[in-house]
Amino acid sequence: MKSSAILGRREFLKDAAAIGGGLILTIAIPPAMRPSLAASAAPYFAPNAFIRVDPEGIVTLMMPMAEMGQGVHTALAMLLAEELEVPLEQVKLEQAPSDDSLYANPILHVQSTGASTSIRAFWTPLRQAGAVARHLLLTAAAKRWDVTPDSCLAKRGVVIHISSSRQLRFSDLVHAAAALPVPSLDSVPLKHPSQFTLIGTSARRLDTPDKVVGRAQFGIDMKLPGMAIAAVAISPAFGGRLKSLNEAAALAVSGVRQIVRLDNAVAAVANDTWAAKKALAAAAIQWDDGPNGQVSTAQIIRQLEEASARPGAVARHDGDPDRAMASAAQVVEAVYQIPFLAHAAMEPMNCTVHMQKDSCDIWVGTQVPTLTQVQVAELTGLPKRAVRVHNQYLGGGFGRRLEPDGNLLAARIARHVDGPVKVVWSREEDIQHDMYRPCYLDRMSAALDVHGNPVAWKHRLCGSSVYSRYHPNLIKNGIDPDAVAGAAQPPYELTNIHVEFVRVEPPGIPTSLWRGVGPTHNIFVVESFIDELAHAAKRDPVEYRKSLLTRNPRALGVLMLAAKQADWGRPLPARWGRGVALQFAYGSFAAQVVEAEVGVDGRVRVHRIVCAIDCGMIVNPNTIAAQMEGGALFGLTAALYGEITLKKGRVVQSNFNDYRPMRMNEAPIVETHVVQSSEPPGGVGEVATATVSPAVANAVFAATGKRIRRLPIKTLDAISKS
Repeated sequence: MKSSAILGRREFLKDAAAIGGGLILTIAIPPAMRPSLAASAAPYFAPNAFIRVDPEGIVTLMMPMAEMGQGVHTALAMLLAEELEVPLEQVKLEQAPSDDSLYANPILHVQSTGASTSIRAFWTPLRQAGAVARHLLLTAAAKRWDVTPDSCLAKRGVVIHISSSRQLRFSDLVHAAAALPVPSLDSVPLKHPSQFTLIGTSARRLDTPDKVVGRAQFGIDMKLPGMAIAAVAISPAFGGRLKSLNEAAALAVSGVRQIVRLDNAVAAVANDTWAAKKALAAAAIQWDDGPNGQVSTAQIIRQLEEASARPGAVARHDGDPDRAMASAAQVVEAVYQIPFLAHAAMEPMNCTVHMQKDSCDIWVGTQVPTLTQVQVAELTGLPKRAVRVHNQYLGGGFGRRLEPDGNLLAARIARHVDGPVKVVWSREEDIQHDMYRPCYLDRMSAALDVHGNPVAWKHRLCGSSVYSRYHPNLIKNGIDPDAVAGAAQPPYELTNIHVEFVRVEPPGIPTSLWRGVGPTHNIFVVESFIDELAHAAKRDPVEYRKSLLTRNPRALGVLMLAAKQADWGRPLPARWGRGVALQFAYGSFAAQVVEAEVGVDGRVRVHRIVCAIDCGMIVNPNTIAAQMEGGALFGLTAALYGEITLKKGRVVQSNFNDYRPMRMNEAPIVETHVVQSSEPPGGVGEVATATVSPAVANAVFAATGKRIRRLPIKTLDAISKS
């Protein structure tokens, strides 16, 4: 995989966000969440800080976000180090405790890592933290030398008096700087982007060395004295309950300590994983499938088809689409369908809990530490402060670890166990009891004039509402903002447009966020359909999109950059095709061009993916390239193979043999081209995942003339018959 050079020139970006702090800084993010700052006679402020500089000069960043492979620990440290003027390798990271009052994500308003928000959320607060600390150190040095602060500068952890070349290390100034009053924010300007020496450079990741040598601690690595291991079996049918089990046979397995019965699950608690798994097998568990015992994929699709016949909540209505349809030269219609998807992170679900009378300690890799803390407190009746979440590295999240269900299950089991217990899900339990990306069905129609230009656009999307459960306060007039993301505001000029959402909840099946749930659905539909319109108009797909982007220069920029770098228009071998897709989501603009080959047996092989992204101000180009590569392969895996199906209330797929990931020998070349921009930072982690599926589908059409309106591609027998 390769990453190209960055293009363009950085310009100044004004920052306006309220913070407060000192040498040990407590940073207030949005003013409504600003914690009070108490003066202190000690050399440090309160320990609930984002940043501290100790008397040895060590800089510690209390990291509010979870590291799950996206590189956020390095990128956020770069923001701090840039303004504080210390080398990146001198920044020590410490995972922040669970505390929304100090560490809440300013966009999500809770301490949560998701929705591609980490850089967007902390772009200003962490830079302000470094700037305030730097100002205090400069002021302390100036007082010692009896000079003005503006006659001094900070560089690589040292304050220098410019005219005399006198120097003081930060460690020499800690106590004096801590005693100074915190300056007003207006008096502490941030660096002009032209002054950046670290932000925008390709920095090596801080977490890589520990991961390479095995020092990194993931949730599943936790070991505690006297710790037991628990394997779990959850009711295979959604909503099912435990009927019976042979507890005596399970306890007869050597190394088994106890069997924990819950209403919908059984845990075997043992000295090791193998004994726990053998005990579950010996228990011969019987289940009552409950009300959803006959649910099937076919039934859910029929439910969606019936729902799609009725109007939904209106997400957008501009102009008069019906009138434009009635007088159109041509009407194009299509129905799209995408399946449930599991997350299948490489590290299966796990959680270690030590439940005691007056406290509960939890060791886990989670995207939502405070949500876990709150829900475990509610479960146990303990005060929130008595529930301590020790967050670890995550071996993949993708939205799965935005859900605390696994942590709650572990806490329920731990209530019956004397001492710490690590609950580990098998891969089968992980896939068959996920919180799934919803299944959707969409009806599209558009009217074209005599030149093939769209004069009306109608989009009715049907599926479940994740936010109704996750963020119910965000549901307005029946519209789930995530469900319509990428659909209600497509990047194109569409004068007459009508978009509506029909909420359809599948019986008993839990749905949740999946590396950008709404856009992963809607970008596929919108970009596949716009390709159909280009074909109906007998026009080139790139040129057709270009004609609809005259008022959207950033979208046009990434489209044309991707097309140029992919050699759009260059002839390809027989049964090869190029497909293009464009999106605006997560605060970023992106385009992809895919080169794919369709064999005579119908097998689709993607050879090359060219990505162009405008994500605003850039922190670490290496991270952007890695995220685009990983996101593209994650989305490509889903487009080609990903599908969760149900039969008799149960998930059919169980492991990587039938819910298969992409193999290394199948991975295409992924090229990333980043536009340098002065716009505020956008998200990156979910961008490529959402764009790749329509680009692949459009490439298959270019190669075979067969449209893909249903994912995954492996289900389309028509391709092999072309």
